[in-house]
Amino acid sequence: MRCAERGRARSCRRQTAATAGRLPARRFLLLLLLLGLLPAVQPSKRFLRSAGPKHDNLKIVGSVLFPVKVYVKLNHNSPRILCLTNHLRNLELIDPVFQWTGPGGGLSSENSSVNISPSGTLILRHFNQSGVYTCSIVYKLTAMQLVEHLIIKYLIYVTSLDRENHRLCQQRDCDAFYRLNKAKHLIERFFKQQVEIIRKSSEPLPKIYYIDGTLQMVWVDRCSAGYGMNAEMHPECPGCCVVCSPGSYSPSNGNHCLQCDRSLIYGATKC
Repeated sequence: MRCAERGRARSCRRQTAATAGRLPARRFLLLLLLLGLLPAVQPSKRFLRSAGPKHDNLKIVGSVLFPVKVYVKLNHNSPRILCLTNHLRNLELIDPVFQWTGPGGGLSSENSSVNISPSGTLILRHFNQSGVYTCSIVYKLTAMQLVEHLIIKYLIYVTSLDRENHRLCQQRDCDAFYRLNKAKHLIERFFKQQVEIIRKSSEPLPKIYYIDGTLQMVWVDRCSAGYGMNAEMHPECPGCCVVCSPGSYSPSNGNHCLQCDRSLIYGATKC
C-alpha cells in the first residue's frame, strides 16, 4: 500500500519495515538454521539415549523382610545398591553409620573394585563374586530418640546372558559364536539369491526348490559351565544364565544348574 501523503512517508516506511520483519515462523527458523544461529535438530538416536533410563542412575532399594535379588553382568559394574529401605528413604536420618560386608568379609572403598558413597550407596566394579551382601545401618530419627539398627541383605548374582540374549564369553567361545552367526547370514543370503535366480529364469522349476519366506532359524542358547537358567528361582530374569547357587552345579554348556548337596560355592562346575 502506498502512502498518498508526503507527510506520512516516514511512518509508512516504518510500517513497511515492520511488516517485512514479520516472517512466517517456519521461514524464520529455517533462516536461523541456515545462518548457523540455531543448532540443528539432533538425530532421534541421541534423543532416545538421553530420554531412556541409564544404568548408572539405576538404584536398588533393600528390605528388612527378605533379601533383595540383584543381577549383575559378569565383569560389569553393578547398579547403585542403597543401604536403605523404601521407608527410610523418605525420612531424614541423623548421623547414620553404614557398614557393608560381602562373601569375603568387610567392604571398603579402599578396594578398587568397591565404591561406597558417604550415604552408604554401594557400587561393585567389574563384578565377579556372587553371594550375600549385607548392609548394617545405625541411625536416629530425632536427637532425643534411641539409636536404631537395621540389617539389609541383598543376594547379588553374576549373569552371563542378559535379557536381550547377548552372550558374554571368553575369546574362544566368542569365535565360535561369530562363526555361527556368519554361517547363518551366508545361508540366508544363499536362499535369497536362489529365489531371485528362479524368478528371473525362464526354465521350468526344478523338482526341489526353495519357497520364499519358509526359511526359519532359531538360536539355541547355552549357558557356560557354572551357570544355568531357572525361571522359578529367578523370575526377575528368567532368560538369564545366572551363576549356580550353593547346592547346585553345572558341569558343561547346558541350560540348568543340577542339584548337588556337596556344592558349597557359587558357580560350581562339578559336584
